[in-house]
Amino acid sequence: MLMAECRNTSFWLDGVSPMPVVSDSIKSEVDVLVIGSGYTGLQAALQIARAGRDVLVVDSGDLGQGCSTRNGGQISTSVKPSHDKLAQKFGSKRATNIRREGEFALEWIEAFVSEENIDCDFSRCGRFHAAHSPEHYEFLARDAEIVRKSESIPSFMVPKKDQFSELGTELYHGGVVFPRHASLHPAKYHHALLSIVLRAGVTLVGHCEAKLMNKTTEGFEVSTAKGIIKCKDVVVATNGYTSSLTPWLKRRIIPIGSYIIATDEIEPKLMQKLFPTKRIVSDTCKVVYYYRPSPDHKRVLFGGRVSAKETDPSISGPKLHKDLTRIFPDLKDTKITHSWLGTVAYTFDELAHTGCYNGIYYAMGYCGSGVSMASYLGMRLGQKVLGKPEGKTALDDLPFPTRPLYQGNPWFLPAVVSWYRWRDQQQIIKAQRLQVRKSFVA
Repeated sequence: MLMAECRNTSFWLDGVSPMPVVSDSIKSEVDVLVIGSGYTGLQAALQIARAGRDVLVVDSGDLGQGCSTRNGGQISTSVKPSHDKLAQKFGSKRATNIRREGEFALEWIEAFVSEENIDCDFSRCGRFHAAHSPEHYEFLARDAEIVRKSESIPSFMVPKKDQFSELGTELYHGGVVFPRHASLHPAKYHHALLSIVLRAGVTLVGHCEAKLMNKTTEGFEVSTAKGIIKCKDVVVATNGYTSSLTPWLKRRIIPIGSYIIATDEIEPKLMQKLFPTKRIVSDTCKVVYYYRPSPDHKRVLFGGRVSAKETDPSISGPKLHKDLTRIFPDLKDTKITHSWLGTVAYTFDELAHTGCYNGIYYAMGYCGSGVSMASYLGMRLGQKVLGKPEGKTALDDLPFPTRPLYQGNPWFLPAVVSWYRWRDQQQIIKAQRLQVRKSFVA
């Protein structure tokens, strides 16, 4: 049985150093309360605490229980909309500045990991973005050239005939390589952040759900599972786990489950065949798959959306394995050791958002590209709380759209995912038929 001994826990938590010892009780009064202990919340807390202010971070469960220890560990330039799409909304200058924030985030996280001496397997391994059809390949080639010229983001095309130099599969029709994209071990990075913020004097308290927040003349009063906290400033860093505590934010966030599996250890020669350059990988399907070799190059970590509705890891695991073996038939007999999920936050405009609404500071909506952007915007958010001008970003106070009647429950998601999955399948079938015709003619 491929799933017989599979654990429904994050692979990243295996062998990671124990969680630092944190407080079990809250402070009744602090300068700043941070709600959420992922990358965003911890980076904001670090900036504020190092400036001498008293900071308390609370989380409804274990510290870092969300996507900060459950993601794929892939780092790109983070901004999904193209320059042209952004320019239509905000003008060319701001569009350029928004796109640059993704580059700033990538450069910043590398510098932060180096300066803080964090052992988290950070690597500028590069990304191979694979094309599911010849049309997709041509689109990637045109887009990559535009981005190289307008934004100086390096890339190079890999045609199908050379695909095995990047990835050991016949499935795709070539792709584009972004050599400066990166990867890290998300749980090692998160645990290191916990230790760093503790040394900075931050108080961390888990299993302390914030249930009700009231604005006062002196700041805020927040009722939690462990008592009432009075504070001058509040930072909300809940991303895909945003709750009714902040209904304005909840109406603007689309929580989406993202599912991942880890294979058993694979023979080194086969791993070299499958991932000769050790890059992270994504593809052009709208319902995207993302995958990579583990940092020790012994396993494959494979993630994506497997069903229209949310499900659980025992169901998603076999489905992901089926998709994995469709890409890599060599892995059909390879067992799965871990199957898990995390909840990411999408937005209606596919942009991350940060700012201050009704006195509440926030950053969220990373649209599945949050490792660097969550860290970077968390850092900038901390600077905002301190009133530092460098805290301002091109993403500040953009219109943060919602939809009529939407209250934070994405009832429309199953239909949307089903439609995109059907469209992806039709494009794949079309490309396969074209390939067969070409082979017949040859």
